[in-house]
Amino acid sequence: MRKKSIAIDMDNVIADVETHYINWYEKETGIRISKETLKGIPETEAFPDKQAIRRFLTTPGFFQTVPVMPGAKDALLKLHPIFDIYIVSAAMEFPQSLTEKKSWLQEHFPFISWKNIVFCGDKSIIGTDFMIDDLLKNLDTFKGKAFLFTASHNINIDKYTRIRNWEEAVPLLIAEK
Repeated sequence: MRKKSIAIDMDNVIADVETHYINWYEKETGIRISKETLKGIPETEAFPDKQAIRRFLTTPGFFQTVPVMPGAKDALLKLHPIFDIYIVSAAMEFPQSLTEKKSWLQEHFPFISWKNIVFCGDKSIIGTDFMIDDLLKNLDTFKGKAFLFTASHNINIDKYTRIRNWEEAVPLLIAEK
């Protein structure tokens, strides 16, 4: 019997980019932005300096140093024997991120084969059974079952089955197998 497959986004799903933005913004400006102030606002509009996020995304080292989302590694280790897991990132907009993201995955998720890493520009090409992402634009074009992973910018959206954290994700996905 074939295993079902899951496409899992990187940024704000297994990589805690939101916390990284806050930390880099504080380091650069001396101003600490709380997660509360980010709720319901696109990341590019949430910080007083509207160019900060774009600057961070094009700075060498940014993607290499993102913290792992709490619980993500343990969850993927539990799901890995049950599902075919693909890490899918729309990374083409920031080409310098490609090598950093690949290196980051090798460091933090070494059990995910390079054959199961997809860097693309448009996730509508993904044909897995399930997709976990924090962005509607990726889930809206997906043909399988979509799960919205909670991030500050999507807190007011209830279009898809929501996954609030990785502890909650494991039993939810296992029930789908």
